[in-house]
Amino acid sequence: MKAVHYSDYLQLEKILNAQQPESELNNLPAHDEMLFIIIHQAYELWFKQIMYEVESVNGIMQQPALNDNSPELQTVVHRLQRSVTILKVLVQQIDIMETMTPMDFLDFRDMLRPASGFQSWQFKALEARLGLQYEQRYGQEYYISQLRQEQIDLIKSVEAKQPLISLVNQWLERMPFLDQAAGWFEEYTSVYRASLNENERNNLQGFEKVFGAAAGSAGEDSAQGTSRQLSPKACRAALFIMLYRGYPILQLPFQLLNVLLEIDEQLSTWRYRHMNMVHRMIGARVGTGGSTGKDYLKGAVDKHYIFKEIAQLTSYLVERRRLPVLDRQMEMKLGFSAGY
Repeated sequence: MKAVHYSDYLQLEKILNAQQPESELNNLPAHDEMLFIIIHQAYELWFKQIMYEVESVNGIMQQPALNDNSPELQTVVHRLQRSVTILKVLVQQIDIMETMTPMDFLDFRDMLRPASGFQSWQFKALEARLGLQYEQRYGQEYYISQLRQEQIDLIKSVEAKQPLISLVNQWLERMPFLDQAAGWFEEYTSVYRASLNENERNNLQGFEKVFGAAAGSAGEDSAQGTSRQLSPKACRAALFIMLYRGYPILQLPFQLLNVLLEIDEQLSTWRYRHMNMVHRMIGARVGTGGSTGKDYLKGAVDKHYIFKEIAQLTSYLVERRRLPVLDRQMEMKLGFSAGY
């Protein structure tokens, strides 16, 4: 086995020589352009790492059977939690970017046209791999307008694959406890109905739409004709996990649902911080890539929630003291006392 040198292993010669400020090439030195380049290169490296984690998770979730108390599910949760930690770093990097003032940015901004963060094909591919569908995107007319054809082809190939949210839907639909807990959902429906006060009665329509026979399958909403990513059966399984997460066998499934919500939260936080930074830097001006700048970013903040159907299930929780009591056999299964 040959000796490996640190700089060779990391290919530092390539990395450290990958910054070529346009301001220097144009003999109009702008000190902060180096910072701008390095931060965006770091973003792209972290996007690559998150995509690497998500691809591995999707591979595990594609298995026809996934034991809810298995090393594989632990690996899924661990790698998604790592992705959340990386997303937190992406948010924190904005603090570094904001040490650059608007005048510092103006020193080199016009030299970048039409380069823009909007051209980050890796981030678009990551969103698609998680489950953000084309029809859910804000500003569809801009979505791929600034990309090269090979990047468009790559994104479309990613969009053709089954995303994480769809794999989660299938995993939830396979959960055996709902079929074994006879009458549980009917009893819970009565409990939920009784928990509503006069001002919350309209919540019952939402409950029936999400969980009941009136709801469409994953991919459609029969009442509204809109797209949904979790089927009624999957929603009932996710609700069961949330309500009874104290049982040992449901702790990992609950962590999985929770880490998906954290991913959405961190992506939203990153978009929000990015939006405010852009507003601070360029005000109401059009972005270098031709987008509407802050207005486009605000639309993405408001609309681009991938796991919102899981988050919305919290609208239908009741207090622990109201929960239907599970029979002894089911409690034994949820407590590892018997296999399933």
